[in-house]
Amino acid sequence: MNIKEIKEMINLMNENSLMELEVEKEGMRIRLKKSSISQEAGSGPIIVEQQNLKNEQFQGGGRNQAQPAPAAPEAKPNASKTVEIKAPMVGTFYRAPSPESPAFVEVCQVIQPGQVICIIEAMKLMNEIKAEIKGKLLEVLVDNAEPVEFGQPMFLIEPL
Repeated sequence: MNIKEIKEMINLMNENSLMELEVEKEGMRIRLKKSSISQEAGSGPIIVEQQNLKNEQFQGGGRNQAQPAPAAPEAKPNASKTVEIKAPMVGTFYRAPSPESPAFVEVCQVIQPGQVICIIEAMKLMNEIKAEIKGKLLEVLVDNAEPVEFGQPMFLIEPL
């Protein structure tokens, strides 16, 4: 990730009054967190943590986390290698662009990187969520028009 992307994430945090943001892209995870002082001031210093996930996986992590990283392989009884696509923000999950339209993706469909797979509505804005990997959709983990939390698994993918 470059400095421009980090600045965009900081602006996103400030515009949406977020205290913490964690993003994974191309094997790197970055976590932005405002200090407790900034809670009172509205905006302030932001703590940036960046990790190389490839090293973290081989070294056993290094810190305890409540949630695994987005797109990290997860063990399932019937699937040797699957990937969860997790919500990048808090909002309302929609499988289709409108109620009368077909869903963006269906179970057993092969998805491509950059393909829109759902929409998350946050603060009256419709945010298209795009796939970052090529794979076969195994399961949709969220019901249409249901709220999602940051980091909540939405789809289960088998990478191709």
